[in-house]
Amino acid sequence: MTSLTFLQINDVHAYLELHEEVFIEHGQETYRQAGGYARIASLIKEIKKEVNHDVLLFDNGDTFHGTYPVVTSKGEAIVPILNELPFLAMTGHWDFAYGPKQLKHLVSQLDYPFLANNCFKKETNELLFPAHLMIEKSGVKIGVIGIASPIIDKLMPKHFSEGIYFTNGDEHLSEQISELKNQNADLIVVLSHLGFPQETKLAEEVEGIDIILSGHTHNRFTEPAIVNDTLIIQSGCHGSHLGKLTIEVSNGKVKSHQHELIEIAESIIPDKKVDTLIQNTLKEYRPKLNRVIGETLKPLNRNAQLETTMDKLLLSAISEAAETPIAFSNGWRYGAPITPGPVTVNDLYNIIPTNPPVSKVTLTGEEILNMLEENIENTFAKNPYDQKGGYLKRMHGIDLYIKLENAKGLRIKHLYINKEPIIRDKLYDVAFVTVQGVPAKYGTDRRNLDVSAIDALINWIEKRGTFTIDEPNHVKLI
Repeated sequence: MTSLTFLQINDVHAYLELHEEVFIEHGQETYRQAGGYARIASLIKEIKKEVNHDVLLFDNGDTFHGTYPVVTSKGEAIVPILNELPFLAMTGHWDFAYGPKQLKHLVSQLDYPFLANNCFKKETNELLFPAHLMIEKSGVKIGVIGIASPIIDKLMPKHFSEGIYFTNGDEHLSEQISELKNQNADLIVVLSHLGFPQETKLAEEVEGIDIILSGHTHNRFTEPAIVNDTLIIQSGCHGSHLGKLTIEVSNGKVKSHQHELIEIAESIIPDKKVDTLIQNTLKEYRPKLNRVIGETLKPLNRNAQLETTMDKLLLSAISEAAETPIAFSNGWRYGAPITPGPVTVNDLYNIIPTNPPVSKVTLTGEEILNMLEENIENTFAKNPYDQKGGYLKRMHGIDLYIKLENAKGLRIKHLYINKEPIIRDKLYDVAFVTVQGVPAKYGTDRRNLDVSAIDALINWIEKRGTFTIDEPNHVKLI
């Protein structure tokens, strides 16, 4: 019997150091500091000392994007930090945010590969990255197959997928598993950024997967999901937790497993070398990011499917900047919470790190209905493969009543604009940020305003000084 420990982080979104995180404990939300690569590095070293067998570390992606220093440097700032940790492979999603060429450049600097069996060059139909690799530990051969997020060329801004396209990742998986088995792989591990609903369907339909290291949907699993004898784990987001899965292997079969979701607690002593790298990286940004803009009396977070206080703040600022009663933004999952007290520029960039312009567009009532029905389907589709990531679109100036059990396109029962029933042929001026807020196929007279999202937030907060965002209650399940 051979023991192996798999360690996993997913959806860190470039949170380099300690940050506020939300925890659900004793039936309520609480907040405390967690995370940071220096503490992750220390924990990994501690685990390696504690066990007398091999430890394998993987990254499920959403790594090169999400905080101001890393976004500003187009991912470059995080590369030396990543290379101090013993990663064996990664895959991704937002990692394509600077375009495929820049991602290739970033990956060329890493000490480990980026795997994606579903990312192809348009001109040649060749894979942009390797689909898989073979690792041998303690005499056990482990075939690792990477699957990047397939929504990159479907819902993300066009430059994410310039010159490339994505398949779902399941199309050639059985063939790739057979190929690795023919190379005498004892175990098959899928390193995936599909999202947990898609990965459970993948495990149901594809034989021969021993472990799926899951990403994208920010689930914190305290124990693995077991689907068709496949173990599936996912470990939260923002680097606040490390997933630890220890298995016992005999004759190419997993005989037993133990799992632990480990909080990257503030009490963990940071690794000195990694911490020095982080502090040196952040030093030039701190004067800008530490500036206090105002004060919130209640916590702001993004930890909910339908609507959140953090997005209510963002939309209030966008709406005010554009002088429109209606505003939309994407249902992003990432963004560390902001606890009661001072609000800094850094907090605002965590809300919307790309800092896009505030935009306006004219939509008909019919288009608003169609856009929201489409988004509801993308979020809650019965077939997991039709789900396209993120939470429900965020909206301001709208009261929405929906029945999720209804068929596609028939879920909206009532929609009010400023308390008045929507009129299908009426024109509505709408503010939004990014094509994820209002896709390009909708509306007329689309234009960017001379104000960025961060400026809109700063202006909104400074005008009030101290503010309170109450829990929104504009999207109702009936």
